[in-house]
Amino acid sequence: MKAIAQDEYGPADVLQLRDVARPAAGDGEVLVQVRAAGVDPGVWICMTGQPYAARAAFGLTRPKVAVRGRALAGVVAAVGAGVTRFSPGDEVFGTTPRGTFAEYAVASWARLAPKPASLSFEQAAAVPISGVTALQGVRDGGRVQAGQRVMIIGAAGGIGSFAVQVARAYGASVTAVCGPGKADLARSLGARDVIDYTRDEVDRDGPSYDVIIDTAGCRPLSLLRRALTPRGTLVLAGGGHDAGGLLGGYTRQLRAPLAGMFTSQTLRGLTSRERAEDLEELANLIGSGQVTPVISRTYPLAGVPDAIRYLAEGHALGKIVITI
Repeated sequence: MKAIAQDEYGPADVLQLRDVARPAAGDGEVLVQVRAAGVDPGVWICMTGQPYAARAAFGLTRPKVAVRGRALAGVVAAVGAGVTRFSPGDEVFGTTPRGTFAEYAVASWARLAPKPASLSFEQAAAVPISGVTALQGVRDGGRVQAGQRVMIIGAAGGIGSFAVQVARAYGASVTAVCGPGKADLARSLGARDVIDYTRDEVDRDGPSYDVIIDTAGCRPLSLLRRALTPRGTLVLAGGGHDAGGLLGGYTRQLRAPLAGMFTSQTLRGLTSRERAEDLEELANLIGSGQVTPVISRTYPLAGVPDAIRYLAEGHALGKIVITI
């Protein structure tokens, strides 16, 4: 089968379209014919091996898994022993650490859910990584409740565009922080107010926000705290893909809980977990019309290197998706 794979860490140039062996579904696994695959910052981390701490999981000197990609939407081709939830022909979406930029991919049944009927394969592939991160950031990290004021930083990006919609579905009043030219999108997603970060900073309104979810990863904790109420909650949900070194942008996520020990504010980093239950909750929000994936560009399988270069620029509206 055709797949995008790499043998060494590096820039997008290390990715190659090549023929690789078609995987087989083992016990508890599902073989999916991939129709579309999402592009997320985790792909950039796996490709470059940066920050360097990530290599403890992905391979110290070279990637353990050659095929890139983590999110998918497609059709079940076969199921392994013990899988009763899915059958060949079912349309599914979800994640796998074993590569999705390929014609076929194998995933644990526990990381898959039925694809919402209202979504195309491209739209469904945009949901599993960024949508789940946004849901867990709003529900678990921020514990957002109806009537609260919530700020979403990076509101027009992959995670942020979902976070705005999920926070609104939870009954919050949302202020979106994004760049120039993105205000209309943020408002269309449900933001009541928009801050253009090229004109104003996040503390423009003083300590006004019950919850801040930062998906951009570039502001110091001291600045973010100035926008929080005295007992507000800060959730750091991004920033690891735009810096090198040992920990890259994740340094803030590690520092946040320590800093929170000396304040009445709650400061926490978010490490999302990929599981079917959250895909199902998102599917319900999608089915009710409260959440809709935003896709800025689609690329063919051979265009994965260009897609990742575009992602690294940091200006995409919503998600980037690979069609297969």
